[in-house]
This record gives sequence, structure tokens and C-alpha cells, in this order.
Amino acid sequence: MSRWLPFLASLLVAVILGPLSTHPLLPVSQGMSSSSSPLQNQSLMTLTSSAFQDGKRIPIKYTCDGRDVSPPLNWTQVPTQTKTLVLILDDPDANGFTHWIIFNMPATLTGLQENIPRTVNLPNSPISQGMNGFGTLGYNGPCPPSGTHHYVFRLYALDTALTLPPGTKKQSVLASIEGHVLGQVDLIGLYR
Repeated sequence: MSRWLPFLASLLVAVILGPLSTHPLLPVSQGMSSSSSPLQNQSLMTLTSSAFQDGKRIPIKYTCDGRDVSPPLNWTQVPTQTKTLVLILDDPDANGFTHWIIFNMPATLTGLQENIPRTVNLPNSPISQGMNGFGTLGYNGPCPPSGTHHYVFRLYALDTALTLPPGTKKQSVLASIEGHVLGQVDLIGLYR
């Protein structure tokens, strides 16, 4: 009987928790949300910048100590059912302080150039920008009061377009994307 205990315990855990890939208490793997199926995400999204590597220092040019312009970003392997993309930049070391929200980016877009204008909508496009924690539209870069902070650029692939007005705050954007995320990926930069 004792040799069956590990098996029975595993079976009990599986029955209680259900499939591990969809359990709300387990971490979501990069490129997949808890609401998406593996068939929708056969490849993992990538998010990169030619200005800095993941987990490395963000150059001063993209911070409040420099020109404070948005860095160039590129992404690949967006799920095929994607209708729009959302990008949120925040600082988890400052209670999730929001530095940038940009939404309704077409699924055909593969990146953002450096120095995106701080306008309500990007010229000649459906792309809107939200209100950041500084109370302004568009990008405001890293500006930590002290110590090294982590800045998380998080890209979401959605199965819908958002019907939100420009200037929407992060909590409203996050509430609107719930149940519509096909995939997500992070790029983390550091600044002190």
C-alpha cells in the first residue's frame, strides 16, 4: 500500500487542481495566458529592443535623465487569431507605477520605432495611448527616486479591438482585456 501513496497523492492533486496549464494559481508561461489554449499559441511571442537586452540596463536616452523618448521595440510570433495588441510599461518596484499604455495596435504591426509621439492617437492609425502615472499621454521613461528599478514592457495579443477612449488608465485597460488575451510576453529593463 505504501508504494501506491505517491501515485494516489498525485492523482488527488490532479483531480483537485485540474489541468495544470489552466489552474489560476500556477504561473502563466511566457507567451501564453491562462485563458488561452496551447493550440492558439503553438509558438511563443518574443519582445525585444535594439536599445537594450532583456534584464539589462535601459540607456539613459530613454529615461528622465536623458531625452525621455520611447525605445524601439520589436515582436514576433504573435498568435494567428490576434486582432490587436496592447503594450503596458510599468515599474513593479514602485507599486506598478505606469509609464506607458498603448493599445489597439494592429496585429500586422511588428514593432514600434523609437520616439513615439506623445499624442492621443498615432497619426493615420487606430492606435491610441493611455494615461500614464505622471498624468500625461504616451511614454514617460524610467525615473526611479532611488535604487535600481525593473521596468516591465508587457505586450498582450488580443482577440478583439478595445472600445476605450484615448487617455484610459491602466486598470480600465486591464479590465477590458480580461478574457481576450491570446498571448503575452515581457521585456524587462533596469535603470538606476
